[in-house]
Amino acid sequence: MPLNANNTHTDAARLIAIIDDDAEIRYSLHRVLTANGYRAATASSGRDGIALARKELPQVIFLDNRMEGMSGIETLQHLRSACPNAMVILMTAFGTTQTAIEAMKYGAFDYIIKPFDVKKVLSLTDAALKANRELEAAKEHYIPLLNSDDYKEGIVGSSEKMQQVFKMIGQVAAKDFTVLITGESGTGKELVARCLHQHSHLAERPFMAVNCAAIPENLIESELFGHERGSFTGAAQQRIGIFEQCDGGTIFLDEIGDMTPATQTKILRALQQGEIQRVGGTGVIKVKVRLIAATNKDLEKMVEEKTFREDLYYRLNVVRLRLPSLRERLEDVPPLVDYMLQRLVKNQRTRVTQISPEALSILTRYRWPGNVRELENVIQRSTVMAKGETILPKDLPQEVCQSVAGNTAASPDRAEEEEANAAEAVPQLPAIPTATEAAPAIEPPESPALLHSGPAISFGDACDILYERVRCSTEQNILGEIEREMIARALKETGGNQVKASSILGITRATLRKRIDDFKLRY
Repeated sequence: MPLNANNTHTDAARLIAIIDDDAEIRYSLHRVLTANGYRAATASSGRDGIALARKELPQVIFLDNRMEGMSGIETLQHLRSACPNAMVILMTAFGTTQTAIEAMKYGAFDYIIKPFDVKKVLSLTDAALKANRELEAAKEHYIPLLNSDDYKEGIVGSSEKMQQVFKMIGQVAAKDFTVLITGESGTGKELVARCLHQHSHLAERPFMAVNCAAIPENLIESELFGHERGSFTGAAQQRIGIFEQCDGGTIFLDEIGDMTPATQTKILRALQQGEIQRVGGTGVIKVKVRLIAATNKDLEKMVEEKTFREDLYYRLNVVRLRLPSLRERLEDVPPLVDYMLQRLVKNQRTRVTQISPEALSILTRYRWPGNVRELENVIQRSTVMAKGETILPKDLPQEVCQSVAGNTAASPDRAEEEEANAAEAVPQLPAIPTATEAAPAIEPPESPALLHSGPAISFGDACDILYERVRCSTEQNILGEIEREMIARALKETGGNQVKASSILGITRATLRKRIDDFKLRY
């Protein structure tokens, strides 16, 4: 019996290329792979391997690192363009740091050290085929973001909550009212402030953003209002503050809840009377600016605690615009991911252009405590880890995947609800079957009736009947039929709910989705 008896028909139809100038290695690998149900083709040099890849488009390529003529690393670079979706496994007799770095740098899926362990070869083959299938699935189901001006401001989202934000921006932008933007850190408050400015009649005037929490307390007044020469130690010359620089334009004060009481007083005066005074100065300077403020703090509570001026609060809170957290609008994750990838490609920071449905499904079920800023960090990190042009689940940060898995295991009802929410934005695709995943054990049911619509019989009697059928008919796949029937019945009973069906059957949802795909079940 082949070592990899679980190899699927889908994998058997796929081609594995072996590029090595050692005839013995080519023969040994070819024999191992074909004995386990795979198709394999060989090439004895890098140039021949590139020609083979262009002609046959193999899904997996075993590539020797040290060959006469073109080296493995050189060949790998050419294979990236000749066969971009192929998963390349570099073969080397020297597992050095340099080999590992070079292999990953040029997009190898993995590398394996000679002499080979047969189980390791088959395990890597299965993993590489799975990754290749995920890439193909991603290309088949990928819907790119439309090239339009809708997202030129960098604010992406079509959810109901974001539509309300867009409407509010449209209503407020043309007016000079002070706007207070609230929301958690990382929700994009500065982007909204810039959007308000760009759509106002002040668009051609200056826009300046100040993070009040990032400026030391003893310098923030000087930063905002300027100072006179000699007004304090180190003030070697006069400084023009942001309010003067931005006269006639828009100032965005981020994290205004971190502002000192003394600065709050001066801000209030600038808003009420249009006047500022430089630190150490005696003269009054007239300024006219539109102020947009933002905070992730509870200003109402700070007013009650006397840590934020009540009169300033009312001056700032003329128009309130709250930005929803990312977990409140998970349906916006797919277009956000697409926008971020397009921007990275445009800036030539990555060649990754898309994300697989499975990876996207994980992102739409994550809780995003860091909001859009965290999502952007995850996408940037994942493009670094991706081996091809597509982000796969294995490329995502481990903490994200573990958090989603933990939430699913801890709360099936909550996971089911989140899956339903994600389904609105992400197509629900059947799981990609893996050749190494063992078939789930079929546990004896608590009910004595088994595949029998008449009087109840014992489990042992049912097994006897089924075994007799197996013995009398060599063509009938009883085990497969039982598994298919049990899955079909569980899906029917639960109305197609995969979470509940997998719980009834005692298998993971990933295994259930694999079986649905294997048996081509429709429900």
